[in-house]
Amino acid sequence: MTIPIAIAHDYLTQRGGAERVVLALGGIWPLAPIYTSLFDASGTFPEFARHEIHTAAIDRLRLLRSHHRLALPVLAPSFSSMRIDAEVTVCSSSGWAHGVHCTGAKVVYCHAPARWLHQVDAYTSESSSAVRAVLAGLRRPLLRWDRRAADSADLYVVNSTRTRDLVREAYGIDPEIIHPPHSIDADGPVEPVAKLDPGFFLCVSRLLPYKNLEALLHAFGQLSAERLVIVGSGPDRERLVAMAPSNVVFLQDIPDAQLRWLYSSAAALFAVGLEDFGLTPIEAASFGLPTLARPFGGYLDTVIDGVNGFFLEGLEPQDFAGGIGRLRSESPDAAAIRASAERFSNDAFASRMTAVVEQARSAS
Repeated sequence: MTIPIAIAHDYLTQRGGAERVVLALGGIWPLAPIYTSLFDASGTFPEFARHEIHTAAIDRLRLLRSHHRLALPVLAPSFSSMRIDAEVTVCSSSGWAHGVHCTGAKVVYCHAPARWLHQVDAYTSESSSAVRAVLAGLRRPLLRWDRRAADSADLYVVNSTRTRDLVREAYGIDPEIIHPPHSIDADGPVEPVAKLDPGFFLCVSRLLPYKNLEALLHAFGQLSAERLVIVGSGPDRERLVAMAPSNVVFLQDIPDAQLRWLYSSAAALFAVGLEDFGLTPIEAASFGLPTLARPFGGYLDTVIDGVNGFFLEGLEPQDFAGGIGRLRSESPDAAAIRASAERFSNDAFASRMTAVVEQARSAS
């Protein structure tokens, strides 16, 4: 039987901005089943337990659930063989879910074209030679698959100006921009993090080379009077923890109640990765917390210099020190910071996504 709405996503194995967008989509259509390649309930947000989840055959391999990057050679065929019988399927995609076969209309919400296909240098800079060789061997056929997948969409939507430009370049599609919502309710439950005193600087990020966390650690090695808390997990964790100075604390897999406490107790958020959108400055702004950001990519859509944060001059230690100095001398207004987050509300996101889905439905 054909269902009204379905949702597809690359994999549900981690806690990040893309997964929060899927939860926001599930909030708009709570009865919509979610189709994905891999589902690790312990690795992603617990709220997914409320939803009907369908996985690909590769989900039977437990190793892939905990190490989804190993599944890269089989993700394209997994989605190509996945059939969704729905009037409209909304594909939350960073390069894979847009390849699913849909009997009805297909709307793609693109977080970024597949980074290892279209941003190769940034994605593979720290990979081993063996991994780079495998990626190089797969790249040409998967570029063809990726283009066909993009062309199969009835409507293509992106999360930021940066992603719109990447989609234009990769696929020749001119998509609509619908910013994702900030999904941390600032009025929700709060739980302090043990052994942490307020006044630290905060970074919420997956631990991957293109997030530029190494530059942040180098800076705090020289900013010995300051403290930094990094929240996140990822394959670069062991290396980053080993090189971190003593004034840096790493946290991972924390509940939202503790994340709320961190956002409300920090001096500022650092956002320095190669982000095509980057949700954390919006989350921070909803708590009145300013962001010190790299002036690149999605941060240009979310950070207003002098209003809800400041742009860094570069990624050298003196640039981080200069950003902290400007923060303390200019003291941005917390009310103005909170107001800057209102354009990224759940209601605004739901209204625009509902309109896109109805447009796709009426055109099919």
